[in-house]
Amino acid sequence: MTAVMKRVVFTMGGKGGVGKTGVMVALAEWFEAHEIPCTLLDLDTENKARGSLKHYFNGSAAKVNINTPAGLDTFVDHLESGASVILADMGAGSGQIAADWFDSMYEDVAAGGVVFTAIGVITPDPASVESVLAWASRLQDRVEYMIVENAVSPLADFAYWHSTEQALQFRKVFVPTIIHMDFRLAELENPARQHGVKLGQIAERSTTIDELRRASLVIRAQSYRRKLFAEFDQAKAVLLP
Repeated sequence: MTAVMKRVVFTMGGKGGVGKTGVMVALAEWFEAHEIPCTLLDLDTENKARGSLKHYFNGSAAKVNINTPAGLDTFVDHLESGASVILADMGAGSGQIAADWFDSMYEDVAAGGVVFTAIGVITPDPASVESVLAWASRLQDRVEYMIVENAVSPLADFAYWHSTEQALQFRKVFVPTIIHMDFRLAELENPARQHGVKLGQIAERSTTIDELRRASLVIRAQSYRRKLFAEFDQAKAVLLP
């Protein structure tokens, strides 16, 4: 019999700039709102000064270098130390590292009661879809999948994701949980990213950044968060341990 189930939720870090970190920041806030402890790992090897998970959670997100043979063993170490949920933000170009780790470590880690959720963030750009499909071709059914349709424009068209044969086959075989993330105004998204301000801080008027304290942006942040939290609520089965 396996041990008590624990879950590692990680982004499929393929194409950059699709909003992976934004999803993970919001997801961390969702866990916090539900009083569910989780460990945050920033695995983005680009060491970005702005917009990384550590930038948003400087005191609580651990920066991990995965460019070592045992880099992703950090999953095991943090779970062993007591965490029941790990949120890990993988950087662009980490696919081969992740695939190799799963090939060598998955069977034994899973035997200890650990389950994995891979988050794929897609946009109307076909390259974002191809990146998710490439990861899935290596990970296969060793993980559960959550796909986030990130509307990066007001009239985002996900036609490639909805109609291409490879994507249709992926949905048929792996039955991913699919959620949607609304388009966010640049006047909110850009300064929030620059200063490492979370949606909740804007929505609750707790940020000291003047441009993010405008009443209209506060209302926008409240709406974005409420809708995204409702999407996460529908995906509990692949997010909770």
